[in-house]
Amino acid sequence: MTLGAILGNLPLVLLLAGTALVVAEAFAPGAHFFVVGVALFAAGLVGIPLAGVLSGAVLYAALSVVVLVSAAATLYVYREADIMSGEGKGQTSDSSSLRGKTGRVTERVTPTEGEVKLADGGFNPYFKARSVDGEIPEGEEVLVVDPGGGNVLTVESFADVTDDIDRELEADRRQTAEAEREASTDS
Repeated sequence: MTLGAILGNLPLVLLLAGTALVVAEAFAPGAHFFVVGVALFAAGLVGIPLAGVLSGAVLYAALSVVVLVSAAATLYVYREADIMSGEGKGQTSDSSSLRGKTGRVTERVTPTEGEVKLADGGFNPYFKARSVDGEIPEGEEVLVVDPGGGNVLTVESFADVTDDIDRELEADRRQTAEAEREASTDS
């Protein structure tokens, strides 16, 4: 295909290229191709009817504007919806990442049974739980002290802790102590 033929059918080429990139995103997720794919697809859709009215440099300029505006809009929606966040805010990568997380008791927790809802606990933030000792009533804030493989969490009540700073310090102490234990067992 010659350059003249490509430029003569530019809206169709943009539409096909955009479609190919959006489909490629399904095979390699992570917003690598999606934003550009949507922008090219939109330019192709707008360009097909405009090609009958505009020609040459005016058509190319209009398509360029459509690409830029649709790419910016797609990127904005991605960021606002937190779709392509690399931080994984709403996910847990493994059970050990649950250590030090906080949550609230949804069903009374005893040393043998109960349920908690973790803040930033992933797709399903509800976990079966047991307490370190004693009973933790529904609605009370807890700290995960042992993820237990992710099946049943061992939690401790925050009732004795007085403020958010103390809670953060306690969670940090637990994470540091666990990291030191793991480092000493690895050595």
